[in-house]
Order: sequence, then structure tokens, then C-alpha cells
Amino acid sequence: MINSKCFFAVDLGATSGRTVVGTLSNGKVELEEITRFPNNLIETGGHFYWDIYALYFEIIKGLKIVAGRNMDIASIGIDTWGVDFVCIGDDGALLRNPLSYRDPHTFGAMEEYFSKKVSKEKVYNATGIQFMNFNSLFQLYAMKRDGNSALKNADKILFMPDALSWMLTGEAVCEYTIASTSQMLNPVTKDLDGMLLDSIELPRDKFGKMVVPGYKIGVLTEEVQKMTGLGAVPVIAVAGHDTASAVAAVPAANEKFAYLSSGTWSLMGIETKDAIINGESYDKNFTNEGGVEGTTRFLKNICGMWLLERCRKEWGSSAPSDYGTLIVDAMKAEPFASIINPDDEMFANPDDMQAAIKQYCAVTGQHVPEGYAEICRCILDSLALRYRQVFGYLKDMAPFSIDTLHIIGGGSRNDCLNQFTANSTGVTVLAGPQECTALGNIMLQAKAAGEVNDIFDMRRIIADSISMKRFEPKDKAEWDAAYDKYLAVVASKENK
Repeated sequence: MINSKCFFAVDLGATSGRTVVGTLSNGKVELEEITRFPNNLIETGGHFYWDIYALYFEIIKGLKIVAGRNMDIASIGIDTWGVDFVCIGDDGALLRNPLSYRDPHTFGAMEEYFSKKVSKEKVYNATGIQFMNFNSLFQLYAMKRDGNSALKNADKILFMPDALSWMLTGEAVCEYTIASTSQMLNPVTKDLDGMLLDSIELPRDKFGKMVVPGYKIGVLTEEVQKMTGLGAVPVIAVAGHDTASAVAAVPAANEKFAYLSSGTWSLMGIETKDAIINGESYDKNFTNEGGVEGTTRFLKNICGMWLLERCRKEWGSSAPSDYGTLIVDAMKAEPFASIINPDDEMFANPDDMQAAIKQYCAVTGQHVPEGYAEICRCILDSLALRYRQVFGYLKDMAPFSIDTLHIIGGGSRNDCLNQFTANSTGVTVLAGPQECTALGNIMLQAKAAGEVNDIFDMRRIIADSISMKRFEPKDKAEWDAAYDKYLAVVASKENK
């Protein structure tokens, strides 16, 4: 690879977004952040909306900057959070800003749907997706039930990355990985499920044609070319779901790995050829989401560093603001003195996270942690033990042996938790990259451009471009005993 190529990635999260240019040259990839901006919710009329026009403006702003710098970008790709969508009228106009998954209109809608439309078991068997009240299926059901005028007049319903690509190109598609978050995609047929669409009285043609990562959606419209100063740059359907793009960037050497996308929330899973839909996956509430090159991301959501982030806000000036100092102090506290289940409903959204942790420990007859160091140690120990539990589920259901756990995302920088995770799970942990979502977006564009051959070629380039940290398991007996205590604590709480 002699000539360098540049690709423009739009990476949108639920709180912020950014535009990034990735340059592929001599078998390595480098990233440069162009812009970063907030993604603000708009609350009005009792509802919460995303400001899609503001997001579009930020994309145009980023494109103007690269044009002004005479950067020759080969293509553009967009990834976002999952489940949310935009209604488009038959005149090509957006029918108001899209509702957010945080909107209260879906409260109770999932249970109502199961009782009036399709049973919970049938929905899971058709989709293999974990149940969350804000999944697109339940959003659309609630909108239909409530007579939502945008849905009533929609000619097309486009998921967020597809809607923004449509605004840039005028072409409507339904990208596979983002569609898989909706709880309407059938992983066997690889299309939206007819039974579920019928249940909410929506025909298939309301959605764009199904495409997979690497598909060329179209080129920038003349309007966008004029605004930005760019030419007819192609817009590529990358893995539109940000987690799918992140997993595509896991620098694994083969398929026998698990991944932990670690940040505010943690997602632990494997990459498989086929969906895993059975009684155990249903009971354990695992999800089957679309991956690249026809793969399935079989995973489970786990509460992540949000526990600690909430506590840090509550501590304020009474705890070290420096994260490194906080961890050092936490390591001085007694290990495993207090253990919680991070996914217990007590921690879903308490008014006071510290109080919730203390209450859990009191209810389960444990030492009640006092002070920031003991609470921080409790969180780190408990997360590592919860990871072991979910990792065990994965090993039981995986069609192959798992010998490595790759930790990606912002949490890959937390050496302490990474080592705890290796100790707890008993496998080698490889940490990095942090910028996995943008890297996956960029490399899928490079694949579409013919610069790389397949996903393992992509991953090899990423591995050659970053530095990973390796953590080997230690203190097996101590962690085995702690896990026995964790299981006993969790069982005790569930029986209260």
C-alpha cells in the first residue's frame, strides 16, 4: 500500500458526536478528530426529541473543514446509537424531529404489546434480541397506538444513520446492523420480520432496502456539494450501529475471542456465524445483533463504569478528582469486603448511588462500605466478578472455545479493572484500542474502496497501528473464593 487514502467518519453517540478523518497508508491507519459537538435532547410538549437538523449541520460543518483544508476524502460513513428512527413524508420532508429512546411514551408499551399483539417468547424466537422497552418495535407500537401524526403520514421510516445518509444523498436504505437493534429484524431471513411488521400494521416498503456494511448508498447531492465545496463524494453504509463498528475494530487474530466494549456501559459478547436463539439465551436475556460480513454479535449488556461515574459526581470535592489517585486509594481498601451485583435493579437510576450501594450491602449482610475508597473498591471488584459470570454464560453457549478477551473503548485504559477482569475470568485480556468505533467505521469504508480484503485484514491493520496492553490472570484461588461469595450474595439478594 503506497498511496494514502482518507476517509471521513461521523460517529454519533447519545450525548456527543464527532467527525474524524482516518488516513490509511503503508499498512497502518491514523485518526484525526476534525470536530466534536454535543448531541442535545429537546424536551417539549411532554416528549424528548433528537435535533437531527443540528446533527446534520455538524456533519456539513466537518465536511466544510476538510474541503477547506483540501483533504481528498474517498468516502463518508455514519454510525450512531441504536433503535431510534426518523419519519419521512412523501414530499421528502422530515416529519418533525425524531423521538428519543428516553421518551416516556414507551413506558409500559412493551408489556402491553405482549398482551395484545405477539407473545414475548414469539418475539424473542423471531429476533433473538434482548428486551428493552425502548426498542423500535415498542416505540412504533406506542406511536401507532397514540395516533402519532408523523408515523401516520410517513412514506419512509429510516433509522438514524440511514436518515442522515439520506439527507446527504437522497437515497433511502436500511442498513443491516442498525436494523438489528430494532427488535424487528429476523436474523435467519436477514430482513425485517413480516409477522412483527403486521402486528404494528406497517408494510415492509415503509423501510428502505436492506443493505450490508460496505454498500455504496450514493453520492453527495448537488446541494450538499455546493454547501461544502466537495465533489460527488460517495456515502458508504458502514456498520451503522456504533457497537457493530466498534466490534469490527477488535484487533483479533482469529475468531476464538470474546470482546468487552467497556465504558459507561459494558457490552460483552462473541462474534458468530449464526444467531444463538434458545432457552438459555432467552433466560439469560442475551441479544443477537447484526455484525459485518454476515456475522452475528451475540452479547449481553452489563452496567459498566456508570456506577463509578455517578458516585464521583456525588463525591464532588470530597474525593480525588484525579482518576489515578482514586484508584490508588481504592487499592488500599480491603478486597471483596463488599460485593454487589452491578446489574441489580437498585442501581438502574437511583437518586443517590452511594446510598443504593450501601443499602445493597446492608440488605445482604455484608460490610457497608464507608468513604470513597471502599465504595470504589466495591465497584471495581463487583464489575470484574459480574464479567466473570457473563463470560461463563458465553463459554457455555459459544460454538467455539474462547482463549482471549479483548477490551475496547474508553474502559480499555483502566489498567486496574483490566487486571481484575483477567484475574476473575481466568483468560488473557488484551486492552485497546480506545477509538474502536471510529476505527471500525473508517476501515469498513476502506474495505468498500478495495483497500483491504476482509475483516481480518482490517483487524491486522488496526493491530499494527495501535499498542495493546496484555494482562495475564493472577491470584486464582483468591478470585475463585470471591466469586463464590459473589454468587452467594446475589442469590441472597434475589431471595429477599
